[in-house]
Amino acid sequence: MATSQIETVTTSADKAKLAAAGLLVVGGVAAFYLLGKQDLWLRVIVLLVLLAAAVGAFFTSAQGRELTAFGQDAIKEMRKVVWPTRPEATQMTLYVFAFVVVMALFLWLTDKALEWVIFSLILGWR
Repeated sequence: MATSQIETVTTSADKAKLAAAGLLVVGGVAAFYLLGKQDLWLRVIVLLVLLAAAVGAFFTSAQGRELTAFGQDAIKEMRKVVWPTRPEATQMTLYVFAFVVVMALFLWLTDKALEWVIFSLILGWR
């Protein structure tokens, strides 16, 4: 499990960083549209620079550090996974396909049987 325990207390500085990140995202989108008469490459550069600044502001906050620690823990756990070999994966895939075919046949037969019972025997429509 996760070995790094991070206890955070949301401070006003963290709230300001998150607010700044949000404002930078909104500002980047607004600048992209306000610079509508400029070349596209300039608009895209301004948008990317402001978005990068927003990401930087987010990752300096406590929530950003928590997200980074979560990502690192997830990578550690992924390395512990024992992945199936190619023959095992192929075999399990064939099992799944066979089960789907069997279930499709079962549901089709059930549908046709209920159709016959309801329409032919009970209602006498056919």
